Amino acid sequence: MAKAFWMVGKGDSAIKKESLPALKDGWCELKTVYSSVSPGTEQLIYNDRVPQKIYKDMACPYIGGMFPFPVKYGYSLVGKVIKGPENLMDKLVHVLHPHQDYCQVRTEDMYVLPENLQAKRAILASNLESAVTAIWDSQVSIGDRVLVVGFGIVGSLIARLLSFIAEVQVEIVDVNLKKIELAKQMDFKACFPEEAAKDFDLAFHVSGNGEGLGTAIESVGYEGKIIELSWYGSRRISIDLGETFHSQRKSIISSQVSHIPSSHLARWNILRRKQTVFSLLLRPEFDSHITHTVMFDELPDTFLEIKTLSSNGLAFRVKY
Repeated sequence: MAKAFWMVGKGDSAIKKESLPALKDGWCELKTVYSSVSPGTEQLIYNDRVPQKIYKDMACPYIGGMFPFPVKYGYSLVGKVIKGPENLMDKLVHVLHPHQDYCQVRTEDMYVLPENLQAKRAILASNLESAVTAIWDSQVSIGDRVLVVGFGIVGSLIARLLSFIAEVQVEIVDVNLKKIELAKQMDFKACFPEEAAKDFDLAFHVSGNGEGLGTAIESVGYEGKIIELSWYGSRRISIDLGETFHSQRKSIISSQVSHIPSSHLARWNILRRKQTVFSLLLRPEFDSHITHTVMFDELPDTFLEIKTLSSNGLAFRVKY
């Protein structure tokens, strides 16, 4: 028997038991060590904000049930192989899978962790793939002045990657004082939107609301680019395109992790990007991006408070 986290109704969740079948050839059974909650996406699902038109597009690997409810959802899990090919036994692997204590996955879907990578840091891999893709979409250059609007987990990882690029000047804005203070503790320059500088070369928008997108638009200079990563679900947003957006030839570029950007598609694939992500995760700077650790059996209670908890931190690590 395995136990899995299910969203069973709007604002309601539970840990449910389920039987695992006999293991098939080409599959492995994992004992989960950690998984990661992606607060933005999983809150929208939990609160029934997935538009019906994109139910199929939103389905994650190994999803249980289907939108709106009941649904078993999640996409970053680290586990130890306890059944499968001899050469994989006892290996720590990362896989896109919902929150579950024991699970069976196709061998081809697993990524074996580098031996010197801590499992507790590896749960950032899926969110870091989003951040890497956004950096590619932005075509950021040495010395650029860059604004990050919204200091959630993906925004913080984008800021971290930007800090690795020579002479890039990164500034973060958020409406939440606790997030501003957290960014400063992590050695980033941060302030409220009204205090931010102007004429940035580009901006990443990850706040999840229209006001944040408006801030990004008004903060970039002539022909500046806005990289839009926020997913709004069924919510409609309103933005003002009547001020500088048109006259200054600004552009909004959508960034989403499921596809390799066309600028890299000729030479890159999902595996190469994943290899890059896990190489990046060898850097200890990423530990500070995990601000919450919760026990698997406590997930239903955690989700009752996830809006408040996520406003005070970044990544949620689930311990099994």
